Amino acid sequence: MSSLYQSMVAVIEQSITPLAAKLGQQKYVIAIRDGFTAALPFMIIGSFMLVFIFPPFSADTTNSFARGWLDFSQTYREQLMLPFNLSMGVMTFFISVGIGASLGRQFNLDPVMSGLLAFMAFLLVAAPYADGKISTQYLSGQGIFTALITAIYATRVYAWLKQNNVTIRLPKEVPTGVARSFEILIPVMVVIGTLHPLNLFIEAQTGMIIPQAIMHLLEPLVSASDSLPAILLSVLLCQIFWFAGIHGSLIVTGIMNPFWMANLSANQAALAAGAALPHVYLQGFWDHYLLIGGVGSTLPLAFLLLRSRVTHLRTIGKMGVVPSFFNINEPILFGAPIIMNPMLFIPFVCVPLVNACLAYGATKLGWLAQVVSLTPWTTPAPIGASWAANWALSPVVMCLVCMVMSALMYLPFLRAYERTLIKNEEQKAQAATVGAAEATSN
Repeated sequence: MSSLYQSMVAVIEQSITPLAAKLGQQKYVIAIRDGFTAALPFMIIGSFMLVFIFPPFSADTTNSFARGWLDFSQTYREQLMLPFNLSMGVMTFFISVGIGASLGRQFNLDPVMSGLLAFMAFLLVAAPYADGKISTQYLSGQGIFTALITAIYATRVYAWLKQNNVTIRLPKEVPTGVARSFEILIPVMVVIGTLHPLNLFIEAQTGMIIPQAIMHLLEPLVSASDSLPAILLSVLLCQIFWFAGIHGSLIVTGIMNPFWMANLSANQAALAAGAALPHVYLQGFWDHYLLIGGVGSTLPLAFLLLRSRVTHLRTIGKMGVVPSFFNINEPILFGAPIIMNPMLFIPFVCVPLVNACLAYGATKLGWLAQVVSLTPWTTPAPIGASWAANWALSPVVMCLVCMVMSALMYLPFLRAYERTLIKNEEQKAQAATVGAAEATSN
């Protein structure tokens, strides 16, 4: 076990840790993560509206309450859809501003101006204007990748021009707000002068504007992101990063968020149209099936720790069980510990992978309702899974199955870890006894 542990540590230190550290410090990864975080409250509320617009009742129900709710939803659907359309329907507004502001802050730019510049750059290519109307086709999930690219490009142009003093600088006596407005004039002209002709050229050559062309190019990648191998790969990377002491969730979710949002938008559009839901792998799937109780699906482990024969582990279980209900498991990760603990490496990595296979297989077989709503990641797994799937019952059952499987997988490794700790305690006690006896004899 010692040699295996040393070799595993060497691989982690030499290969995984440097890569994860570079990804975690990458300005653009941080900006994308911050952009989605900024947009999250608006998207959660917008997604929640779907529960009221499409209540979880059969269309031919005879229950008076359910019937009244369905009739009300059908009668006033257009009015009820407005909050959804102005949140999830224009999610790229919030995302582009958030990315621009975060990246601008990292380049020591004014975050407000850089956010607005990113927003304008996105609108310039993704919101065609015709007959006095702006098209909203690419303002939702279909325009996410365009929002990422244009926000990064616009902010980078702003930073480069400022670093090379290609800006309009006013005297210090001029109010700060006015000075900032003039400072960004040249970046605005450069962004318009590059993106707009490029958009027109691509449209003339291909018949598609930039967001349409990007989605066409990324269609195979988006499809691949919804496959079981993609799920397993993202989970595996997250677990390995965490085992190395690096916040793998931030890295993986920062990369996967654009794909999740595109898939969520497609599922919501299908739900509104009464069609079959096309995608399985969304953030709700990640949060409520793969990370039950936090990374590594440690909520069942918290319950096992409560019955541990080792006082230290029982204490950690008592400390960690309540936060684990809300997917906060740092007390268990660093208290047990799980991080860099070779005894718990296999279940820590394998449990989410097994849960992924179970949930994905159940979904493909039609046993598990698919995700159509965005939920806070701190929502307890059974509740959050049901909420994300429009309050269906099958996600609750799936969560319970995953929790049972997780407990069964953790149990033998926990028992082995307990025996190791008990043996070490006995050896320490014996050494202390021998030392005391020797001191007495002397």
